[in-house]
Amino acid sequence: MCLGIPSKVIEVDPAFQTGRIDYLGTKIKTNFALLDDVKIGDWVIVHAGFAISRLDEADALETLDMLREMAEKS
Repeated sequence: MCLGIPSKVIEVDPAFQTGRIDYLGTKIKTNFALLDDVKIGDWVIVHAGFAISRLDEADALETLDMLREMAEKS
């Protein structure tokens, strides 16, 4: 099973369709080729190094809150 965790875009290199995301405090190089017009501050779901979908900040923060709650209960 794969768990998609919302990550915030912190760096974009449009020439190579790559950049970096903040993944729960860890900065990870990511390929943005599957999404159009990715900008710093966007929230994305990443799988196998590729940003596969974009989501709005409210949904991203709600998901992160739910994941934190689940972690606290286990």
